[in-house]
Amino acid sequence: METSYLSLDHLSYAYHGMHGETCALTDISFSVKKGEFIAIVGPSGCGKSTLLSLIAGLLTPESGKILFPMLAKDESPKIGYMLQHDHLFEWRSIYKNVILGLEINHLCTPEKLAKVDSYLKDYGLWDFRDKSPSELSGGMKQRAALIRTLALEPELLLLDEPFSALDYQTRLQVSADICRIIRAEKKTALLITHDLSEAISISDRVIVLSSRPASVKIQIPIRLTLPDDSMLAARNAPEFKTYFNLLWEELHDDTAGTIYQKT
Repeated sequence: METSYLSLDHLSYAYHGMHGETCALTDISFSVKKGEFIAIVGPSGCGKSTLLSLIAGLLTPESGKILFPMLAKDESPKIGYMLQHDHLFEWRSIYKNVILGLEINHLCTPEKLAKVDSYLKDYGLWDFRDKSPSELSGGMKQRAALIRTLALEPELLLLDEPFSALDYQTRLQVSADICRIIRAEKKTALLITHDLSEAISISDRVIVLSSRPASVKIQIPIRLTLPDDSMLAARNAPEFKTYFNLLWEELHDDTAGTIYQKT
């Protein structure tokens, strides 16, 4: 049996305030294989971002465990977290922005800086490396934010709706490009999205969460027959509509979910 890279074991979390307790997540359990791309969907406010914050170690679970079975007991996971907005600093050039994490962690070695140069060239930002963020399009800024994340060589990428601030046409192109980059780098990734088409075309498996307090309703492995493996081609796959309808029904049905397995 293949060992999971990430495993969530009956994870629960609640926020506490002056007016009482708000339960965000309850009894969340699923595993992620190394190199797997998972999309997470669910109703607005159900706790999707809270889940990523728990995995990233920014929050501590109230119960349950977050495990990294492939790592040694004293080894910390290398996690990259990409948010909805690029958070590039206007007073730094694009190059200075993408090496910021390396600077903070005192990791500006020739090898890592050479890797950054390679990313900038491969992903169309080399000629813009001395520009300020305001001189770039939204899509280019998101590519810069991804390069900044990849520069630290994370093994797990957490993507919290990184395309939501883009217009539809740019979103299609940038999400396709970033998906291609992540797969080329063979990274394990969890993506939060409200776009069902994006979830189907970008992921190996879609996890649907219930309304708050969120639990796992259904897990849907995605298997598309394609003329090529691009994200844009995925939307023309014969299975695409079936997956879309299944996800739509689950998101609009609060009855208990099951595990869907495609044979």
